[in-house]
Amino acid sequence: MKLSKSSSVLSVVSNVDKHSTNTNLTTLFNKYVDKNNVFSWNSVIADLARGGDSVEALCAFSSMRKLSLTPTRSTFPCAIKSCSALHDLHSGKQAHQQAFIFGFHRDVFVSSALIDMYSKCGELSDARKLFDEIPQRIRNIVSWTSMLTGYVQNDNAREALLLFKEFLLEESECGGASENSDNVIKMDLEESVIVGTSIIDMYCKCGQVDLARKAFNQMKEKNVRSWTAMIAGYGMHCRAREALDLFYKMIKAGVRPNYITFVSVLSACSHAGLVQEGWHWLNTMGHEFNIEPGVEHYGCMVDLLGRAGKLKEAYDLIEGMKVKADFVVWGSLLGACRIHKNVDLGEIAAKKLFELEPNNCGYHVLLSNIYANAGRWEDVERTRSLMKNRRLAKTPGFSLVELRGKVHAFLVGDKEHPQHEKIYEYLEELNVKLQEVGYVTDMTSVIHDVDQEEKEMTLRIHSEKLAVAFAIMNSVPGSTIRIIKNLRVCGDCHTVIRLISKVVDREIVVRDSKRFHYFKDGLCSCGDYW
Repeated sequence: MKLSKSSSVLSVVSNVDKHSTNTNLTTLFNKYVDKNNVFSWNSVIADLARGGDSVEALCAFSSMRKLSLTPTRSTFPCAIKSCSALHDLHSGKQAHQQAFIFGFHRDVFVSSALIDMYSKCGELSDARKLFDEIPQRIRNIVSWTSMLTGYVQNDNAREALLLFKEFLLEESECGGASENSDNVIKMDLEESVIVGTSIIDMYCKCGQVDLARKAFNQMKEKNVRSWTAMIAGYGMHCRAREALDLFYKMIKAGVRPNYITFVSVLSACSHAGLVQEGWHWLNTMGHEFNIEPGVEHYGCMVDLLGRAGKLKEAYDLIEGMKVKADFVVWGSLLGACRIHKNVDLGEIAAKKLFELEPNNCGYHVLLSNIYANAGRWEDVERTRSLMKNRRLAKTPGFSLVELRGKVHAFLVGDKEHPQHEKIYEYLEELNVKLQEVGYVTDMTSVIHDVDQEEKEMTLRIHSEKLAVAFAIMNSVPGSTIRIIKNLRVCGDCHTVIRLISKVVDREIVVRDSKRFHYFKDGLCSCGDYW
């Protein structure tokens, strides 16, 4: 029997027992396929590569080249994929060289396969060089994803996020961001549990939680990490009910939650103030799933109780913990004491934190805030003097906004930006409009013993307000504004941005150190609970 060009080698192999060895496939090729037909060789190489027989695939590729057959553009991707699977950098470079000789190195699919190969072999600089050499007009979702996956697999999250932002920017300018983003989840990429889970995590951290869910749904195989990543993503985006709904589906699907899953569940409850649900799962995880609550779970629960104003319950929980409370647990209590103006418990939490992390300035600042809210200015001064004597410096707050490929950074009271005068003028105009819709300055964000006018002026120049004003001034009306803040957004800024979204009819997304806030029509996704 002799196969025609259109015949698939798999049609012959399918009649062979599934446990047949690689040698059987090679024997079938030698017996039935025209060795002088490049299409037959391409089929064999592809079938072997898809079946995971990487060594045999490379042997077939080598045999084809010994016959002096001219390869086609379809020859190289599967051969290079086999080099990737084997982490065989030497063979990969040889394949790269041959692709160059035959003029296929500029083909987007060959380039993408090479990017994947170099990434898997730890040669990220070579992979990125190849990626950058692909002309923008032919760069497609495969090449973007190959480079993106390379960064993820090599634990380079920063570069992965930067590249993903570059992808969204480029595709938005071309008008195809939505279409191409959807294409990501149609690829075989999500069939890999590890890569698929990484993509889910990355989408969530980039503020694209709905795309993360599409990727999650597309995955043919999911493990506990996949489910947990999606649950955590919903929690981070203030969508606790969806997080819990997915958690119930996970259990129903027979996937057993692990230690980290319950951290994600309790964190989601904390973000939304779901006290009853939080207590339920803290108690259930040990009884039903034999997972003893750890310090991370207690930290989430203390944060949940504290935000809900149940400070006594939070303190009692800490006192009854089976593990030693760490700085996260006590820090959650201290933060809650600032929100609810509880000086006594705040001092207890601060004392514990000073013992655990004596050089952390943030705890002194929080305690100083608590004293300021209570009007105890002598204690404020004492705390500040202690910070000064120990040379403890407060982490400066800054906000970032990206417009047309350039990142703009703002500090509090920033006057370095070229447009700072126009920004302050525009903020004054906005302030008038905000007062017309009922805005009242929230003074709890200012800890200094100064007069009312000076407090209001201090709040007006916070970095996130400057960033939002700049973005509104320099972007297309109706477009979404995205801000990144390195610290937790203060109460007054949260109120101002929420009202600005209504006044200027914009959606404003702010990612602070804790979560994403989606401001629209005068409302925030967190329900003013953060």
